[in-house]
Amino acid sequence: MKLRQLEMLLERVSGFDNPSAEREQYQTPAPLAARLVHMAMMAGDIAGCTVLDLGSGTGILAIGAAFLGAEVTAVEDDVEAIRIAGANARDLGCNIRFIRTDVTSEEALTLVPNCDTVIMNPPFGAQAEHADRPFIDLALQKAVTIYGIFNAGSGPFISSYIRGRGEIIASIEAGLTIPRTFRFHSRDRHEIPVEIYIIRRL
Repeated sequence: MKLRQLEMLLERVSGFDNPSAEREQYQTPAPLAARLVHMAMMAGDIAGCTVLDLGSGTGILAIGAAFLGAEVTAVEDDVEAIRIAGANARDLGCNIRFIRTDVTSEEALTLVPNCDTVIMNPPFGAQAEHADRPFIDLALQKAVTIYGIFNAGSGPFISSYIRGRGEIIASIEAGLTIPRTFRFHSRDRHEIPVEIYIIRRL
C-alpha cells in the first residue's frame, strides 16, 4: 500500500469524544501516523510481524499497522479510548487485540506480550514531567525495534536515558498539528515540531 493510500484510510479513524488534558489525549494526525507506520513497513518491521502499540489511544497507529499486515496488540488504560479504538477497528475491518493496562504498572510486564516491533506516540510530558519514560522502558523490554514520536530535539535525552539498553539508529523530522481542543489553547491550530525516532534494543 502506498503512503497516500494509507493516509486516506487513516483519515477515517475517529478521535476522542472527551479528551483528557492530563493524559495528553491528542489524536495523532493521519499524515504523521501513516508516515511512521509506512516507514516501519518499508524497513520490514510491520508486514508479517507482531506489533505492539503502547498507549494506543483511539487506535490510529494500531490500525495503520494492521492494514499493512501486522498482528497487532494495542495497549491502553483508558476505557473510553479503548471503546473508540475498538469501534474504529471494526468499522475499518481490522483485527486488533486490546489489552487494558497502565504501562507504568507491574502487571503490564506480564500482561503485555513480547513482540517484533513497538509503535507509539507517548505523552510528551507537557502535563506530567517524564511521562514518556515508562513507555520507553516497556518498549525496550518487549521489542527489539521501536518507532516512537517525540518532541523535536529529544534525541540527546533519549540516548542518555537508554544508554546500555538501546540506541537511536535513525530520526526523521515531522510535524504534529493539534487543533484547539482544551480551554487553555489560545489558537485554532498549534504546530508542534516532532521527530520519529527509531530505536534498536542492544
